[in-house]
Amino acid sequence: MALHVLQGDPVLDVSVLATTTVEGADRVKVHGTRTAIIRAQAAVLGLPLVEIPLPDPCPNDIYQDRFAKAARSLADQGIRDWVFGDLFLADIRAFREAQIAALGLTAHFPLWGLDTTTLARRMIAEGIRARVVAMDATRMPETLAGALLDADFLDRLPEDVDPCGERGEFHTIVGDMPGFAAPLALTPVGTRREGDTILIDFALA
Repeated sequence: MALHVLQGDPVLDVSVLATTTVEGADRVKVHGTRTAIIRAQAAVLGLPLVEIPLPDPCPNDIYQDRFAKAARSLADQGIRDWVFGDLFLADIRAFREAQIAALGLTAHFPLWGLDTTTLARRMIAEGIRARVVAMDATRMPETLAGALLDADFLDRLPEDVDPCGERGEFHTIVGDMPGFAAPLALTPVGTRREGDTILIDFALA
């Protein structure tokens, strides 16, 4: 959604995407999405993708070092602004701002402070199609694993779950949005559980 908002921004022109990956595993950090899907997203958006490989588990000093190297490389190409989709967790925003500022760069948060119920329904209305790839089974019913983020999904969420999953209740993968040259056909191919987290493995059909 942060990208979608910036698609109409007259000041910031998004020129590259960046993500952290699991070193040697072809997976994205945090929720384990296949990097093939992230690369396909970048391709249908017509944007280059910078992958920052990290060990798993990853000590903070290694994360900071590898992020800094990637950011400095992009800065050498004239890219000095970083955009994040954070919504309301002040400690996360403060961490990102300090990390970016230490490199002499600027952080932007185009969704910051927006009402998340309104935002979730706006994302659906404006054509963002996302599916749940990870969820906290202690806070959400298992029937929502792999579900499409739509009005029915929002209506089925427990009252104490943020509609955008901002506290880590769930994570999603986008299969279509304004700006995609074509939608991605995502197929669930497996589910596994790590402690209280349910991970849904999607592949490109």
